[in-house]
Amino acid sequence: MSKIVFITGATSGFGKECARIFASNQYKIIITGRRKERLEELKKELESNYKVDVLSLCFDVQNKFEVFETINQMADNWKAIDILINNAGLSLGRDSFDTAEIEDWETMMQTNVNGLLYVSRALLPHFIATNKGHIINVGSIAGKEVYENGNIYCASKFAVDAISKSMRIDLLKYGIKVTAIHPGAAETEFSMVRFKGDEEKANSIYQGLKALSAKDIADTIYYTATLPDHVCINELVITCKQQASTFHYHRI
Repeated sequence: MSKIVFITGATSGFGKECARIFASNQYKIIITGRRKERLEELKKELESNYKVDVLSLCFDVQNKFEVFETINQMADNWKAIDILINNAGLSLGRDSFDTAEIEDWETMMQTNVNGLLYVSRALLPHFIATNKGHIINVGSIAGKEVYENGNIYCASKFAVDAISKSMRIDLLKYGIKVTAIHPGAAETEFSMVRFKGDEEKANSIYQGLKALSAKDIADTIYYTATLPDHVCINELVITCKQQASTFHYHRI
C-alpha cells in the first residue's frame, strides 16, 4: 500500500517541492494551503506526472476551526497518514522591534506557531491509533540564533525548535518520530513575502550567494522520512556552503 504524506504550505517553496519528490516516489499526497488555484494546479501536475492519488485541502492554518473541521471531514481512506510535514510559515518585514508592525508579528506567530500546533493536534489521533508516524517541522536557522531586526520571526522559529523537542519527548510512547529541519538562506518566495513584494530588497538577500533551493530542502526532508523505522534524525541545521550562521556569510 502507498504511504500518505500530509504537507502544509504546499503552494510554493519547500512544500511544493516536497509534494513533487514524495509523489515521484509513489506516495499518496495531501496538499494544503490558502491559495485554491495553486493547489488545484499542483494537484493536476502531480496526478499527471506521477499517477498518484492527491487530495487538495484549502484552509488557513491560522484558523483553528478551519483546521480541525477540514481534517475531521477527510474520508477515512485518507486518515491513515504516515508523514506530516509542517511547512506552512512566513516572515513579514525586517524591522526594528520598536518600529515593526504589530499585525506582522501576529501573523507570524499565528502561522508559524499556532498553525503548526493546530495541524499537529488535529492529526495526532490518527498517528496514535496506529502507533507510528513521522512529524517533520520546518523551522529555520533563525530559530537557533537571533539576528538584528529578526525579532518576532526569530521568536516564532525558536518556538518551533522548542515544540519539536517537546513533541519528540512526549510522543516517544506512541512510536512517533519527530524531526526539525532548520534551513538557512534559501531562494524561494520567502524574501518576496518578507519584503511585501519589493523585488530589490528580496533579491539583495541572495546577492553573491549560491543559496539553498527549495529542492535541496525537499530532498533532505525526503531522506529523513525514508530511513529505517528504528532511526530518527531529531534535527538538522542546513545552510549553503557560503553561510555559517544567521549573520556570517562569504559573498562572492
